[in-house]
Amino acid sequence: MSCDLSRRGLLQGAGVAAWASAAMSGAPAQAQANSRGGVPRICLEISGGLSAAGLDEAGMRRIKQLGVNDVLMGGPPIPWEESALRALMDRLKAGGLTLGNLMISGFPNAIYGRPGRDEEIDKVRQSIRAAGRAGLPVVEYNFYAHRLVEGYYEETGRAGAGLTAFDYSRVKDLPPLPAEGVHALDEMWSNAAYFLKAVVPVAEEAGVRLALHPNDPPAPESRGSGQIMGTVEGWKRLVDIMPSPSNGITFDCGVTREMGQDPVEVCRYFGGRDCINHVHYRNVRVRVPYQKYTEVFLDEGEIDMFAVMRELVRQKYPRLVYPEHPRALDADRERPGFHPYYPGGGSYVGYAYNVGYARAMLQAALTLSGPQ
Repeated sequence: MSCDLSRRGLLQGAGVAAWASAAMSGAPAQAQANSRGGVPRICLEISGGLSAAGLDEAGMRRIKQLGVNDVLMGGPPIPWEESALRALMDRLKAGGLTLGNLMISGFPNAIYGRPGRDEEIDKVRQSIRAAGRAGLPVVEYNFYAHRLVEGYYEETGRAGAGLTAFDYSRVKDLPPLPAEGVHALDEMWSNAAYFLKAVVPVAEEAGVRLALHPNDPPAPESRGSGQIMGTVEGWKRLVDIMPSPSNGITFDCGVTREMGQDPVEVCRYFGGRDCINHVHYRNVRVRVPYQKYTEVFLDEGEIDMFAVMRELVRQKYPRLVYPEHPRALDADRERPGFHPYYPGGGSYVGYAYNVGYARAMLQAALTLSGPQ
């Protein structure tokens, strides 16, 4: 599977070095519960492609200064080892942070249905068991044949701020990549079902919830290949393959709207089935569903972000809410070495805005919901 422009493609280079450093310096950590009290928890990424900060004392302090106590990040190469996970979690705990979600990758043969997939799936199963023993509650993953990031470009927002736009017409005729090939939708579903039937029982036994992120962009095809998570019907089909809290999704209200759907209704559907295992919280303006849209500031898109947060609070959703994809602000652009992962994307100052907005929505929703 091709490398993409966010943590969904996992850590490279510096992130792997941070993992090694953490593993050397950490001590065993106590196992944490899979949920803590039925209240959404705002989180940020640490030490990754879209991270708010690095995995060091200063980076952890920068996250804590925003009032954030929970983090997520990309994981090491598979198979994961319990000792390394515990070391990392203990290092974060020393900085006042809790690791609530780790992204797993490294199984392209399983995605494409190629020889060697059983060996990869066994490494995923080993990793899930290690996560459970270490007390990691959620493991996130992707199942793309290809992610059509080539369709992203920058638009100019208010006062010159950067926005991220997508236009399928720019990229719909791109040819398949030789390393990936072309994979029909039915083939991708067959591969996904094979994968889930092998890993979900292990996740259940380990007390781990799996979260599959939707196809983003949710274009009809991606370099000729089908996208199993490119429609809400696809999301429903995914969780019905192996009905279990361990077989869940990352509910992304931005992607939901990109597909022309009502995020509150979709959130209610999946929350009612206890299969929202992670949340991405962002806003968009859509011109053509699935094909043409712009990611904007949280306060200026088509989504009623307060209604989304109220629904999560109503459900007593207890896991992480990630206000991701910060917009590009001058205060970030002027920093030396600023290199956004997305055209029109931002960094720490943009995250500070996102966190403040999300925390305000959460506080207001909790106030209206009454005593917890």
